[in-house]
Amino acid sequence: MSKPLEALQFDNTYAQLPESFYQVVFPTPFQESRVVAFSASCADLIDLDPAENTKPEFSARLSGALPLPGSWPIAQVYAGHQFGNLVPRLGDGRAILLGEACGSRPHVWNRYRGLSGRKWDLHLKGAGPTNFSRGFDGRAVLRSCIREYLASEFLEALGIPTTRALAVLGSRDPVFRETPEPGAMVVRVAPSHIRFGTFEYFYYQQQFHHLKELADFTLSHYFPDQEKAEAPYAELCREVVIRTAQLIAHWQAFGFTHGVMNTDNFSILGITLDYGPYGFLESFDPGHVSNHSDEHGMYAFGNQPQVGWFNLQCLIRALSPLLKREQAQAALEEYEPAMAGCYLGLMADKLGFLKRREEDERLIGSLLEALPGTDYTLFFRRLANFNSDSSTLDLSFLDGISDSPERLRPWLEQYRTRIIDEALDPTQRRVHMNRVNPKFILRNHLAQLAIERSEGGDDTELHRLATVLSRPFEEQPGQEFYSLPAPAGTKKCVISCSS
Repeated sequence: MSKPLEALQFDNTYAQLPESFYQVVFPTPFQESRVVAFSASCADLIDLDPAENTKPEFSARLSGALPLPGSWPIAQVYAGHQFGNLVPRLGDGRAILLGEACGSRPHVWNRYRGLSGRKWDLHLKGAGPTNFSRGFDGRAVLRSCIREYLASEFLEALGIPTTRALAVLGSRDPVFRETPEPGAMVVRVAPSHIRFGTFEYFYYQQQFHHLKELADFTLSHYFPDQEKAEAPYAELCREVVIRTAQLIAHWQAFGFTHGVMNTDNFSILGITLDYGPYGFLESFDPGHVSNHSDEHGMYAFGNQPQVGWFNLQCLIRALSPLLKREQAQAALEEYEPAMAGCYLGLMADKLGFLKRREEDERLIGSLLEALPGTDYTLFFRRLANFNSDSSTLDLSFLDGISDSPERLRPWLEQYRTRIIDEALDPTQRRVHMNRVNPKFILRNHLAQLAIERSEGGDDTELHRLATVLSRPFEEQPGQEFYSLPAPAGTKKCVISCSS
């Protein structure tokens, strides 16, 4: 049953851990705030009445200007490997965990396997300085909050494990980055915000008793099946390895580049966390870098699987006081087969293969070699209409989305043979492919257009874009503009961590 915001039941089980795990700190509110964006489907997770976002006190309560009954806000401490280098003490420098809102229904989303609880973290990003701010202002700007809102809700629509975004709260208060920008906060929702870096913090502080407390807390609240195992810490590691591998396989299949794959940005639950300078592949490029600060391309799209492997090594090193050497090695050995199996399955679905064959891995690999210069999303979407019965190979479906259609001809000949051999009904294949290949993705020029309009006080474009992205696999007649590549001459967006 839907409830007003002040009637939500709150808890904060993380705050029951020792004070070494966090700082109690209240948000620093803006002078005034407004609701820029709101997700009704996210509100449903915590039984929040969607009409609440129209009330003046809604943004005031979430941003800290008015008390939020039952909330006990804290900033969590953690460490992290950032671009391969250890920073032994980080923490929530601009985010505050308001508490856990308790919904009336158990988690049913299979991306949170094993969870039977009803609690969801409400995490306020841009909430002001904490003990972990390292001299910064603890604020976020509107553009970054809108980008996080759009991305997290869009990945949810794609079926990729992710945090959610309940609302963006905008303000007239300026936040100073390269230039003054409008400040904002985003209310993030997830079952947990425990990160790889949380375990690293206690490991490198040599507080192994707290490390064990954190592992026991994580098992008890989020991995009940593994908690019952004969070797619970080993099973925890194994499960995290598999979930992380499958998450990155989804990123690769859908062309998502995270941008800042630091260990403090990796969730212990295997869900996408901390949207900064992310991006979706438009023209396919394994070397695509979405973060302009990543000068050497460490977190380029094609490097994401090996970075995930490195991050898991860091996590399991942090958990090593609780593991035997062979248990740690066995957990890491799950990574490659879990990723390969998930990725090949996703790509086979994208190509419309209802049956799996040994040669599919080679066929997928040769496609990726021929695909640079072609719009990644629209290639797969249009491939659903590929005519395998034609006596001549029709390349017209590549018009406007590939700089060299002829380069794909040899691969398309192989593909035609493959689907003819499988005797796939063209209609059945088309329906299947359109269920897994989105027509719409979050392109940078679309996000930028929505941001610029909202910075001017008009959120209409943001709401329209969010609505389109909530149904990415549907045709949505009249919304073709949102499915097309950026028009020629569109200024390239430079995405950074500056917010």
